[in-house]
Amino acid sequence: MSARHLGLTWDHPRGFEALAAAEREIAPLDLLHWERQPLEGFESHPIGDLAARYDLLVLDHPHIGEAAALDCLLPLNEVFTMEELARWSEQTIGAAMASYFWQGQQFALPLDVATQVAVCGPSFTGEPPDDWEAVLRLSEAVPVALTVAGPHALMTFFSLVLSFGGEPGTGEELADPSVGREALDIMPRLHARAPGFTRTLNPIGLLVAMAAGQAIAYVPLVYGYVNYATAAPGRQALRFAEAPRGPSGRRGSVLGGTGIALSRRALPDEALLDHLRWLMGSDAQAGFIPAHAGQPSARQAWHSEAVNAAAGQFYRSTIETTEAAWVRPRFDGYIAFQTAASAAIREGLVAGTAPAAILITLNALWDRARKAARGPLL
Repeated sequence: MSARHLGLTWDHPRGFEALAAAEREIAPLDLLHWERQPLEGFESHPIGDLAARYDLLVLDHPHIGEAAALDCLLPLNEVFTMEELARWSEQTIGAAMASYFWQGQQFALPLDVATQVAVCGPSFTGEPPDDWEAVLRLSEAVPVALTVAGPHALMTFFSLVLSFGGEPGTGEELADPSVGREALDIMPRLHARAPGFTRTLNPIGLLVAMAAGQAIAYVPLVYGYVNYATAAPGRQALRFAEAPRGPSGRRGSVLGGTGIALSRRALPDEALLDHLRWLMGSDAQAGFIPAHAGQPSARQAWHSEAVNAAAGQFYRSTIETTEAAWVRPRFDGYIAFQTAASAAIREGLVAGTAPAAILITLNALWDRARKAARGPLL
């Protein structure tokens, strides 16, 4: 007998192992089955296509505006009580729950939380830099890598803008010109000094290379993966730390993580809703999920002595950055903008384009995306 509900998550132990284990061990027989897609699909595949084929989707919050414009997700306030949603919001670290709230509707539950943090390779035993000036000085002495593959060039730019006191994406310009130029002045300096092989690696690729002992001492901004905070066969432990501060004192970082959504094609029965309730509960969040390679969303887990002891102090070492992580724009069309803007930044880094010229391109892409949006921008 086939499963009654088909879900799609992403193909990394952090993305699938806990869900697959819960499917086998916790969910009623034949209730649901999880399939997987690559990280790149999770980041950029059109949400409408996925919602037409799956009942449950593990997704990222910037997809919400597009999903709302297409009306392809089931608002969760139609199947859960306001008391339940309020309780999950209160227990969740940072803006994770709020990031899936759009135009008065809750479109996903935050299963997992991640944000850009710093990471030290096995060869780097000193104190990690606390600010961007210290990062630049360190890059003159040891291999420091920048995360610019895929959408991450824009994520790095956003985080620098935040740490320099800006608030990107809130108006007609993508960033205040002076703050944007400061961010785009730091990026080429670090990019030029980074080991060449790192420039095409996504966050997982960077962490795998570091854990294998390749020549990367430090990365100032990379999405945190608890899986690499402890040693395993063929893999050394990495040391995660808070993101660097900028002159504003802020640790600029862009929220990631994953939420579970129900598509419009889903016909959620009480057994499925109860399973989602269990995934959001303390037994799963502070026990089952961390024990199965997951990265929970509940603040209780991030503060837990037992969870941190088993995870190389990953959570405690990055909690300040995570609590303050910034929520990306979520309007319809943002994902396409994110892809195009990241490509423009990478091209500028390779060509040595002046920061002011890169910023002009980014603002033009931003203006075009906002004008093409089907639905509200905020």
